[in-house]
Amino acid sequence: MLRTVLQLGLARNLLIRGVGTRRGGSTQDWDGQVSEIKKKIQSVLPGGSWNPLHDSNHLPPEHSDVVIVGGGVLGLSVAYWLKKLEKQRGAIRVLVVERDHTYSQASTGLSVGGIRQQFSLPENIQLSLFSVNFLRNINEYLAVVDAPPLDLQFNPSGYLLLASEKGAAAMENNVKVQRQEGAKVCLMSPEQLQKKFPWINTEGVALASYGMEDEGWFDPWCLLQGLRRKVQSMGVLFCQGEVTRFVSSSNTMKTVSGGEVTMKRIHEVHVKMNNSLEYQPVECAIVINAAGAWSGQIAELAGIGKGPPGTLQGTKLPVEPRKRYVYLWHCPQGPGLETPFVADTSGAYFRREGLGNNYLGGCSPTEEEEPDPGNLEVDHDFFQNKVWPCLAQRVPAFETLKVRSAWAGYYDYNTFDQNGVVGPHPLVVNMYFATGFSGHGLQQAPAVGRAVAEMVLEGHFQTINMNPFLFSRFYLGEKIQEQNII
Repeated sequence: MLRTVLQLGLARNLLIRGVGTRRGGSTQDWDGQVSEIKKKIQSVLPGGSWNPLHDSNHLPPEHSDVVIVGGGVLGLSVAYWLKKLEKQRGAIRVLVVERDHTYSQASTGLSVGGIRQQFSLPENIQLSLFSVNFLRNINEYLAVVDAPPLDLQFNPSGYLLLASEKGAAAMENNVKVQRQEGAKVCLMSPEQLQKKFPWINTEGVALASYGMEDEGWFDPWCLLQGLRRKVQSMGVLFCQGEVTRFVSSSNTMKTVSGGEVTMKRIHEVHVKMNNSLEYQPVECAIVINAAGAWSGQIAELAGIGKGPPGTLQGTKLPVEPRKRYVYLWHCPQGPGLETPFVADTSGAYFRREGLGNNYLGGCSPTEEEEPDPGNLEVDHDFFQNKVWPCLAQRVPAFETLKVRSAWAGYYDYNTFDQNGVVGPHPLVVNMYFATGFSGHGLQQAPAVGRAVAEMVLEGHFQTINMNPFLFSRFYLGEKIQEQNII
């Protein structure tokens, strides 16, 4: 009944007219503040200590064309591409609202930093292919005048995915799709696997897939800091605070079948300043929900999911925080420098960390084992009972490993199909999503940011067709299941 509405034709027209309209205020004269910006840049250079930017506590402006909720890599990537693709320099005023300027609980900094093309969906493969090109040429995109180049410390050691007899057929099909999309991935028999990586015990392995190019891992902090540095130089504004309210108007429309649907448009975002009871209203034309694990809460603030069950108005954004543990261990006799990012048949994974026989790894829990996301405390028993036995079975040298440290971070977990949500909401017509990637948002952020910016500025996706990732699939029940979630 609502498919016509879901195609977003009306919404696109409304949105395109909204961008670039400014009700009062003018773009800050960034050219006149070059020396000050240079000082601030020093605090976010890779290789140095992380210091919050000096102006992160200032009040947000009263007007902004675009308000981005969430200052992680996805939000920053959207900001970058909006400024990169704007028709005229300074045409769009962008504000990024981030509640934690230290990023102490941000998924970006707590990630293991992997990037791969070994997905089952063509769209995910295309996203990662663009993103790895972005990362490999990072200084062509994110260079800032008079600032040192970024060093992502990209390690192109590849991903090695292992499949049991049960999963071998699906792996073959996945690799076929990956190759069709241009990824350099090969299949390996247990014998070939043993020959190339003699430290692996191939018991229970029927097939393996190995990424030969453009897969591996990188420094997530460097990407985050590089994006912040770049978008600030492009005139993007930052504010440390929390979005607590949206002020919107509504318009009831008749559907073809004679029913009614209410379209909403956000006009104002209320930002509560940290350590204060005060809030600042910000008039805006567009809101980007890039709040990661907390994006479901931001959607609720906008009234999304608050209608009758079974209706489009009652369809929630199914994204919630899921806690994941990462463990760092040392093993003097462990695999050497050629070690790829290994994903075992059991779900356990690991990669090398540095040059001193240190390794990072973990394992996603089952639904029954999901830990309480209310805190970031680490369950060390989970490693002893669930992770270590799988690691030691696959790599016998890990029998003698010693855990040195551990931490926990959040996945922005999409409970519907574990895939990202990209593009505008069909009813709250000027709220866009860049969230729900369930663990692979960091590696796809450069491409996702571009896709969202294209939709905002042009009214449609231009380079990668992201229509299957639209919010409307939750109401229609159209899952786009990704098989390779690590």
